[in-house]
Amino acid sequence: MDSLWPTLAALGWLGSAWAGWWWWRQRVRRRALEDAVAAAREESRALRFRQQAAEREAEAQREALLNSMGEGVMLLDHHGRIRLVNPACRQLFGLPDDVRGRTVLEALRLHQVQELVERVQKGGQVSGHELDLPGLDRPCLQVSAAAVGSGEGQPPGMLLVFHDLTRLKQLENTRKEFVANVSHELRSPLALIKGCVETLQDGAQADPAAGPRFLRMIEKHADRLAYLIEDLLTLSQLDAGQLRLRLEPVGLGSLVARVMDDLAAPAAGRNVRLRNEVPAALLARVDGERLEQVLANLLDNAIKYGRAGGEVSVGARPAGGETLEVWVRDDGPGIPSAAQARLFERFYRLDKARSREQGGTGLGLAIVKHIVQAHGGEVRVESEPGRGTAFFFTVPAGPC
Repeated sequence: MDSLWPTLAALGWLGSAWAGWWWWRQRVRRRALEDAVAAAREESRALRFRQQAAEREAEAQREALLNSMGEGVMLLDHHGRIRLVNPACRQLFGLPDDVRGRTVLEALRLHQVQELVERVQKGGQVSGHELDLPGLDRPCLQVSAAAVGSGEGQPPGMLLVFHDLTRLKQLENTRKEFVANVSHELRSPLALIKGCVETLQDGAQADPAAGPRFLRMIEKHADRLAYLIEDLLTLSQLDAGQLRLRLEPVGLGSLVARVMDDLAAPAAGRNVRLRNEVPAALLARVDGERLEQVLANLLDNAIKYGRAGGEVSVGARPAGGETLEVWVRDDGPGIPSAAQARLFERFYRLDKARSREQGGTGLGLAIVKHIVQAHGGEVRVESEPGRGTAFFFTVPAGPC
């Protein structure tokens, strides 16, 4: 019996050792499992963080894209309430910063847009629909609208994209008006020339009095056509940016003197006195040929439409910095204030009958404006009825 005690003691020790090992093994397994769970949780948190970061980045990209768009964008939910508008849309309709949750009618106060929304709700899509909205600063809009899914199992919302057509419409109207004016200006002298030719062919050429008179009429209106075509070509070059200025120092007083010499005959015909008040030492850095064109147009108008027996003067002075201000002044009947804003429009005439009688093309002041602007200057008019008219423009000063 005594011999069994060592064996039993050894077995007890082995059992205790095995129990200790088993407990340690279980603890290691639990720790490994806890570490694995913790790692999985950390990975899950990291994944959620990456997803949230990706969503924030995508949202920022969408917002940057919408904010950079020139078109107005509006997103509606499935109830027809506004979820999002970009800055261009807010500016287009004069909306406050946050209009989310409002209906289109509540936010815009425009039945035409609300009716369009209802059409999309019924039909699913509208493309290139034009809206005339006279109450807005941008009265002509083109809108495209389509239903868009929410991706959440909800009914679709709606995306509206507004494109401002106002400028295009204005340009189209300007083009139509320009074509109509050019057609009229070309048709009138051509009709007169044709009439004179037919009259001469019918026997007037044999009449010593009528023949020369009709030939002078043909020459006059042929010159009118030539001036018109030359002015149109000049405007075309200016509009296309194809006019190359040869800038160089030019004596302003001597240039004015040359233009006055060229216009001495028409001035004498109306008994108009021309006065050159430009300081002799004043230099301008300009294209001399184009500046002569500006001064010739302004002086010619002053002679034609100023007071018969009156006076036309040209002056200039430094205007600060590296700029000169030049003016052409007459003492004629003046120009009504309502007409002054339109004087530089193409083909605009204050007195159409008198202008055509004088042989003008209606493009002179438009050319003046474009040439002055090509030099980096500005042009304006000051006039009061009965107290004459003065045209002012600025050009770069030459070297001292």
